Amino acid sequence: MKFIEDLDYRGKRVFLRVDFNVPIKETGEIRDDTRIRSALPTINYLLSHKAKLVVASHLGRPKGKFDPKASLAPVAKRLGELVAAPVGLAPGVVGEDVERLKEGLGAGQILLLENVRFHPGETADDPAFSEQLAKGIDCYVNDAFGSCHRAHASVVGIAHFVREKAAGYLLMKEVEYLTKAIQSPLRPYVAILGGVKVSDKIPVLENLINKADQIIIGGAMAYTFFKAQGLGVGKSLVEDDKLETARSIMRKAKDRGVAFFLPCDHVLARAIDSAEAMETVDKFPFPSDLMALDIGPRSIAEYSRVIAGAKTIFWNGPMGVFEADFFARGTIKIAQAVAGSSAISIVGGGDSVAALYKAGVADKISHISTGGGASLEFLAYETLPGIEALK
Repeated sequence: MKFIEDLDYRGKRVFLRVDFNVPIKETGEIRDDTRIRSALPTINYLLSHKAKLVVASHLGRPKGKFDPKASLAPVAKRLGELVAAPVGLAPGVVGEDVERLKEGLGAGQILLLENVRFHPGETADDPAFSEQLAKGIDCYVNDAFGSCHRAHASVVGIAHFVREKAAGYLLMKEVEYLTKAIQSPLRPYVAILGGVKVSDKIPVLENLINKADQIIIGGAMAYTFFKAQGLGVGKSLVEDDKLETARSIMRKAKDRGVAFFLPCDHVLARAIDSAEAMETVDKFPFPSDLMALDIGPRSIAEYSRVIAGAKTIFWNGPMGVFEADFFARGTIKIAQAVAGSSAISIVGGGDSVAALYKAGVADKISHISTGGGASLEFLAYETLPGIEALK
C-alpha cells in the first residue's frame, strides 16, 4: 500500500475520500469539526503539491436520495474557513454539471462533492457509479479510516478505475497504531470492551482472545455473559440467541489463559432514563423489575487496578448508559484510569471518546481512533475493505 508522499500530484486531479460525517445542529451549524480538522494534514499536503482536489464524503444516512438536512453545505463553509484555498460545493455527486466543475479546477483548488450517499450507487458499490466517480481522476487518496470497513463505491469501487492510489496521513496513523496493537503489543495487553451487544463484538473478541492478556467487559453486553452462566439478571438487556456464543468465548479465554473480567457489582434501576429505585448490588439474582445500567464501585476499583498494570490498552464501548449522568460514573472512571496509565492507549467508539472529553483527559491518550466500527473490524480481521482496495 502506497503512502500519500509516494505519489506526484502536480497538476493532477486527485479524488480524496475523507470522513466529514460531522454532527450537525438543527440550525444547520456544525457541532464538532474534529473530523474536518483531522483531514487537514492530508488536504494541505495535496494543495501544497499543486493537486486539483476533488473531495468526497458521506454525511448521515440519506438512503440514496437528496435530503437537505444531510447536505455538505455547512462542511464546505467550515472547510473554506480552515484551508488557504477556495472551496466549491458541487450540486451533486456525478453528472455533467459536476464534470464541468471538475474539469475547471485549477491547481491548489478544492471541489467538495455533495454527500456521496445521495446516490444509491454509493452503498451498493455499483461499478457504473464507481466509474463515474473516477472519470477524469488521476490519483485516488483515501483518508477516511472511519469508512474503510464499508465496501462502498467511493471507498472501494473507485480504486478499481484509478491507477495511482495511496493512503492519507490519518489513515496511515490509524493503521500503524492498530497494527502494533495486533502484531507487536507491549505486554500486558488489556482490551476493554463495552456497549450493548455481544453480537457487535464477537469477531473482535474471538481475535482478542489470541492477542490480549486480559479482557475487561462492561456495559449491557456483560449480562449476556452472566445469563449464559445461569445467573438471574432481572430486566437487564440480554441477547438470548448469543448465550452459547458467550459460553464459548469464556471457555476459549480460560483455555488460553486470558483473564476475562466481568463486573463484580452493578448499579441497578428501573429504567435507563431514570434513577428511580437505583441501587448497587453485588449478588445475583437481580430483582425482576430492575436492570443493570452501570458498573459499581468495586468493579471500577478492580478494572482500574488491571488497567494500571497494562502496557498496551485498547478500549471500545461504555461501561453503562453513559448518556444519562446518573449512570455515567463507571465510564468516566475507566476513562480516567486509561488516561492515568503509562500504557500505549488506543480508544475508539463515540461514547468512549465522549467520556475522554467529558473527563477532560483526551490529551492523555496515545491515539483516539476516528472510527469506532472500523477500529473494531480492523482488530477482528486485521484489514478492511478500504485498505485492501489501496493495495
